[in-house]
Amino acid sequence: MRILVVDDEARLADGVRRGLEAEGFAVDVAHNGVDGLWRARENRYDAIVLDLMMPGMSGWKVCEALRAEQNWTPVLMLTAKDGEWDQVEALDGGADDYVTKPFSFSVLVARLRALIRRGGVERPVVLEAGDLTLDPAAHRVSRGSTPIVLTSREFAVLEYLMRHRGQVLSKRDVLTGVWDDDFDGDPNIVEVYIGHLRRKIDRPFGREAIETVRGAGYRLAANGG
Repeated sequence: MRILVVDDEARLADGVRRGLEAEGFAVDVAHNGVDGLWRARENRYDAIVLDLMMPGMSGWKVCEALRAEQNWTPVLMLTAKDGEWDQVEALDGGADDYVTKPFSFSVLVARLRALIRRGGVERPVVLEAGDLTLDPAAHRVSRGSTPIVLTSREFAVLEYLMRHRGQVLSKRDVLTGVWDDDFDGDPNIVEVYIGHLRRKIDRPFGREAIETVRGAGYRLAANGG
């Protein structure tokens, strides 16, 4: 398994490299964001350990650039910045995990292994289905250039559908994904919210993005209808 470590603290980066190599990883190191981004573009890695504050280009910008290029290599932010909003910004910007310095090396290795098991699956920052877009971080939905106002629950249902676009989802799938496993109310609540969404994202635009699959559930057309 090949790891890229990007950190401007040379001693720390070298220590992480040696520790990971002792665990059986192959490790490349870059000491600034520009070099790190170049290496991530030129080579295939199983995961990237990325500092936030670096000369040349910040970790936020590196991660943002990779995700914009549809590079879904798992990214673990390793940084001294422990503010709540620093973590929110990093995770909303496409990072997969966040570890603050000082850190436990054994925990770092375990988190890297967990990220590698999940693999570099597509996790776009902004979800798209044709001209229908949903930005989870900004809590915005639009059809083309037309913004659409949704309630929090409508937004959650649409986000779930868009993350599984093209797939048939049962009512139970939606209930589990949007509500929780312990929901004991009327499962027809899903139909109610599907109706709300159709009236907001489909009918005003002459679309039929949300399909009913008889006897199975619902499917959001991958092309946005």
